[in-house]
Amino acid sequence: MSASQDDSLPHEEQQLSEEENEILGDDQSAIGSEGSGEDLFGDDFERDYEAIDELDRYEAGGIDDDDENDTDLTIEQRRRAERDIKRREREKRRRLGQELNDESDFDDDEELIGLSSKSKRTRANDDDVGMDDESDAYIKNLGDTQGHKISDWVQMPGPHNEVIQHFKKFLRTFKITATTVGGTNKPLYREALRRLVQEQKQSIIVDFEHLMSMDEVLAFFLLGAPEQTLKIFHEALTDLCFELYPNHRAIEKELFVRVSNCLQNDNIRDLRVEHLNKLIGISGVVTTSTGVLPQLSIIKFNCQKCGFTLGPFTQNQENEIKPGSCPECQSNGPFELNMEETLYRNYQRISIQESPGTVPPGRIPRSKEILLLGDLCDTCRPGDEIEVLGVYRNTYNISLNIQNNLPVFATIIEANYISTREDKISFETLTDEDIQEIQRLSKDPKIAQRIYASIGPSIYGHEMVKKSIAFAMFGGEPKNPGGKHQVRGDINILLCGDPSTAKSQFLKYIEKTAHRAVFTTGRGASAVGLTAYVQRNAVTREWTLEAGALVLADRGVCLIDEFDKMSDQDRTSIHEAMEQQSISISKAGIVTTLQARCSVIAAANPVGGRYDPALTFMDNVDLSEPILTRFDILCTVRDIADPVQDELMARFVTESHMRHHPLANENDAQQNHVVPNIFNVEPIPQEIFKKYLIYAKRRIHPRMTSVDQEKIAQLYAKLRRESLVTGSVPVTVRQIESMVRIAESHARMHLRDFVNDDDINVAIQIVLQSFIDAQKYGIMRTMKKVFQRYLTYKKDNNEFLLFLLKQLFQENLAFQRNRYGADRVASAGAAIKISEEDLKSRARQYSVLDLKQFYESPLFRSHGFKYEDKFITQVL
Repeated sequence: MSASQDDSLPHEEQQLSEEENEILGDDQSAIGSEGSGEDLFGDDFERDYEAIDELDRYEAGGIDDDDENDTDLTIEQRRRAERDIKRREREKRRRLGQELNDESDFDDDEELIGLSSKSKRTRANDDDVGMDDESDAYIKNLGDTQGHKISDWVQMPGPHNEVIQHFKKFLRTFKITATTVGGTNKPLYREALRRLVQEQKQSIIVDFEHLMSMDEVLAFFLLGAPEQTLKIFHEALTDLCFELYPNHRAIEKELFVRVSNCLQNDNIRDLRVEHLNKLIGISGVVTTSTGVLPQLSIIKFNCQKCGFTLGPFTQNQENEIKPGSCPECQSNGPFELNMEETLYRNYQRISIQESPGTVPPGRIPRSKEILLLGDLCDTCRPGDEIEVLGVYRNTYNISLNIQNNLPVFATIIEANYISTREDKISFETLTDEDIQEIQRLSKDPKIAQRIYASIGPSIYGHEMVKKSIAFAMFGGEPKNPGGKHQVRGDINILLCGDPSTAKSQFLKYIEKTAHRAVFTTGRGASAVGLTAYVQRNAVTREWTLEAGALVLADRGVCLIDEFDKMSDQDRTSIHEAMEQQSISISKAGIVTTLQARCSVIAAANPVGGRYDPALTFMDNVDLSEPILTRFDILCTVRDIADPVQDELMARFVTESHMRHHPLANENDAQQNHVVPNIFNVEPIPQEIFKKYLIYAKRRIHPRMTSVDQEKIAQLYAKLRRESLVTGSVPVTVRQIESMVRIAESHARMHLRDFVNDDDINVAIQIVLQSFIDAQKYGIMRTMKKVFQRYLTYKKDNNEFLLFLLKQLFQENLAFQRNRYGADRVASAGAAIKISEEDLKSRARQYSVLDLKQFYESPLFRSHGFKYEDKFITQVL
C-alpha cells in the first residue's frame, strides 16, 4: 500500500492498522515465509461484495422505519413503559398459577434506552422467549427430572424455586369440605399457620393425602428425595409465615413441616439397604432416652489473627464443619467459634424396641436409634408406644469398623413426625362389618358367658380363673379428679395353686390375645428389670434411662410367672406401680416419674409345692399383706381328684389334640367335639373376640350413676368383721374399689355406658368368691352359708344342682367305701344310685324347686348321670 493511499485512509482505520501490525509483529513474516499452499481466494472474489439492487431489498411489512414512537417518548416514559409491560406479564402468569420467582431488576433499562427501537424490540423478544421456555419447563414439566436424580434436581435453582412456589400455593389454598372455621370454608393450612403463630409453635402437621390430592409432583419428590425436599418445605413454610406475620421472625428463626399419614409402618427387623435415604415409618416402644442437648446449626468462626468473622456455615449430621482459610488475611487460622452469632437447635436421641406383641416367637426384640431435632425433643418418654416417620440414614461409626475390621456403617432414623400410638391404630383397622358384628354380639343375653368361654378355650374347667381374666382384659375406667389424684382402672389378679393347673398356660394365652402384653418371670426379672434403671451411654458418657417390663406394658398387661420366686426386695419395688401406676426414679441425678398404667397378672406356686386347704392363702404363698391387698382378685387353683371330672378332662384333652392336628379338617373337628365347655355356650372365635376387646376398650367408658350403695356398705362391714375373726386375707377399702372396677368391666363386656345393679351384683359375687376361697377349709364352708344369697346371684340352677348332686354322690361313695372297702367298690364297677327325693330336699333349702330342666340338660348327661324311675344313677 503506497503512502498516498495511507494518507487517504481515515484516521481511525490508520490507527487500527498500526495496532494490528504492532500485535502481529513478526507473525506476518512468518506467515509469508511458509510454503505456498492452496489459494482459497479466486481472482475475482471482490465481485461477491458488489451491490445487487434486486436482492438488496427487504419486505416493508412489519418494519417501522419511521421511529415515531422513539421521538415522542422521553427516557422516564420509556422506563415507566418497560415497568408496566413487565408488571402486566407477571400478573398474567400469576393468574394462570404459573408465577415464577422473577426477581429481575431494571438495571438493564439504561442499556435498552440507548438502543434503537428495532434493537430494543429484538432484545425484548429474545428475553421473553427465553423466559417463557424456562417457565414452561419448570411449571408444566416439574416432574420431568430430565435424567437427573431427584435429589439433584430439586436442588437446582429453577426447580428449587418452583417447588417453593408450589408448596406455598398448597399451604395458602388447600381446602377440604369438612373443615369449616367460623361457619366459612377457609384454607386448612392457612388456619394452621395462624394457630402456629398464636401458640408460638415451631411446626405444622401436613397430611400426606392432602398433598397427594393437590400436587402429585411434590408428593413424588417427597418420597424420592425426602431429605432435600423436606428442607425445601421448611424453607417455604418459613418464608410464607414471615410474609404473613413479619413479627414472628423475632420469635422463631426457622419453622418445620411435619408429614403425617404417609406410609404403612415397617417392622424394625425388616429395614434393609434399599430403605437407606428413603422415607420410612416404624412403630415400637421407647426404651431409652437421652437428655436434650444443644447442637450446632448455623456456625460462624472468628479468625484469631485478623478478627474477621467467617460464615455462616450449615452444620450437617455427618461431618464437622471446619473453615479452610481466612478470606481477609489469607491465613489458615487458628479459628475460634463465635458463640454469640452461632445458632443452635435442640438435639435428643431415643431408642425404640419392637412392641411386645409383634416379636416373632423365639426371636429377640430388635431396636433402633431415633434422632429428634427441634420441637420433636421430649415428645415421648420411655414406655410410650410411638409411631415414627423419618429418613433412614447411615452414619459413620469408627467403633464398628474396629470391631468388624471392615468399613461398616451404623444406621439411624432422623425423625420428622412422631405420634403416640396407644390403641388408635388397632381401632382404625376395624371395618364397618366388624363393628356391625360386634354390636350384634353385644345384644346376646349370654354375651358374658360367651366371653368367659372364649378365655383359654383349649383349657378345661377353671371357671373362676377365666372370669377373672376376662374382667382384667376388659378393665375398669380410670379416674383422675382435677388431675391431682389418679385412681387406677386396671384389675390385678394373682393365681395360686397346685402344679399342672394351667397357670402359665393362662398367662401365655393373655400374651397372645391382649393388644399389648409383656411376659416375664420372677426368677428372670429383677427390681430394675421390672421398673426402670439408669445406665451410662457408651458414646456420650451421659446417664440414660432404660424402661423395665412394667413401663413397657403401659396401657397393657404385665404378666409375671413364678411370682413366688421373686425376692422380697424385688416385690417391694412394684408396690407403687400396682396401685399408683407410676414409677418414681431418683438415680444418678435423674429424678423423674414414668407411667406404668397396666394390669398385673401374676402366677405363683404354694410354699410346699401343693396348696394346703388347712392353711390360709397368706400362709400358702408366703406373701406380705401390702402386696396381697393390691391384687383385686385372688384365684385359688386346686387339683382335686374327682373321677367324673378327671374323665371329662381326659376326653377334652384328647379331643383337643385330635381337633388341632395339622391335617385335621372341619368334619374331624365336628365329629370329635363331644365334651362341652363348663359354660354350656358357644365361644366367640378368637379373631372376633380380639376385635370385640379392642372396640370395647376404645369406645365404651361406663359410668356409675345410681347403684345400691347400701348393699355395698353392708357387705363391706360384714366382710371386715369376718376378716378380723378368721385372720386370713385382710379386707381394706381397696376391696370396695375392686368391686367398682369389676362392675365397670362387666358393663363394658355388654357395651353399656352405665353401670347397673346387675353389674354390681356380679362384682360382689366375684369379690366374695375370691375372699372365701382364700380361707381355711373349715371356715370356707361356714362363710359360704353366711354369704349364700350373694354367691348364688343369677347363677345357673343347672350348675348349682350339679354341685349339689355331686355332693350327694360323694357322700354315698364315701359311705360305700367305708362299708365295703375301696378296692371292692372300685373292682365291682357298680352304679351308685341316689333317690330323687334326696336331691329335691337339698335343693329346696336354696329355693330351687324345678328339677325337670336339669335332667334334660346336656350338663347332666355329660357328667355320666342317668335319670330313671325317680332314681339318679352314675356308673363309676
